[in-house]
Amino acid sequence: MKKLKSIINDIKTATDKTTPEYNQLLWQLICYSPKMPVRYPVNLLLDEAHKFTLKALDAFFTKSELNFNGFIWGAGRRKILLTHGWASKAADFYELITQLRTIPDTQIIAFDAPGNGSSEGDLANLLMYVQATKAIIREYGEPDILIGHSLGAIGNVITINETGIRPKLLISLTPLVHLKENFKATMNANEVPVEAQEVFYADFRRVFNDKFANFTLDARYKHDASLNHWIAYDETDRIAPYQYLQEFLSTRNFIKTKAYNGAGHDKILIEPNMIADVVEMINDTLS
Repeated sequence: MKKLKSIINDIKTATDKTTPEYNQLLWQLICYSPKMPVRYPVNLLLDEAHKFTLKALDAFFTKSELNFNGFIWGAGRRKILLTHGWASKAADFYELITQLRTIPDTQIIAFDAPGNGSSEGDLANLLMYVQATKAIIREYGEPDILIGHSLGAIGNVITINETGIRPKLLISLTPLVHLKENFKATMNANEVPVEAQEVFYADFRRVFNDKFANFTLDARYKHDASLNHWIAYDETDRIAPYQYLQEFLSTRNFIKTKAYNGAGHDKILIEPNMIADVVEMINDTLS
C-alpha cells in the first residue's frame, strides 16, 4: 500500500496536471495493483498446496512473458479453478477454498495473476488475467467449475469466449461490469481533473487499440442459457454498483442470481451464507 499512497500523493500534489508525467501517474493509479501481505493462517493453507509457476504474456506494458504463481489442492478428477479480483490474490479465497476441499474427488486451482500477489509484474490489466487463466487450462486441463471474483469474473467470461471451454458451472462473485466507470470513480476520488481523465482515456484506447465498450461485461458476454451461470451480488456494492448489473441482467434472465446485501464487494468472499451456497451448488452440479 505504501507505493499506492505515494502515487496518490503525487497525483494530488502535482502543480501541472497537463504533462505526460502526470498522465503516467494516472496509468500507475489505474494499473498498479497493491500487494497485500498474507496472514499467518492463510500461509498455512498455501503451505499445504502444490505450487507451480507458469508464464503469461504481458502484451501491453512489458511486452514480455511474466512468471505467475499458482496453487493446487487435491488430485481429484473434477477441477475447480478460481480467478481473483483486482488488487487481490489466490490467498483471498482462503475461506472458500477451505470449504471446497471438503468436496470429494476434486482438484482446486488458484493463482496470483501477473502484477498481483506473489507474481511478477508492476502493472496489471484484465487481459493479463485472461492470459494466466488460459495458461493454466493448457497445463492442467479444462475446469468443471470456474469461479471468479470482481475483475476475475470478467476475465473468466473472456477466457470461455477465447478457449471454447464449457464449464459445468460458472460462478461470478460481485462481478465488475463497466471498467471505465471504475476508472472514473478512482480518478474522481483522487481529484483528477476531467480534462486529464480524457487524456488518459485517449491514451488507454491507443495502447489497447480498443474501445471502452469492449471492457464491459455486456460487450464480452456471448453466452445463452446453455451456460450454467450464477452471480452473487450486493445491492449496496460501491465498487460494482448494482445499477450496472441490473442493466446487464435485464436481457439475460437465464442467469441465476442471489443477493447478499451488506456483504460488501470484497468481504463477500468470507460471507458464510455465500460460501455455503457455492459449496452446495458445486456438490449438486458434480453429483
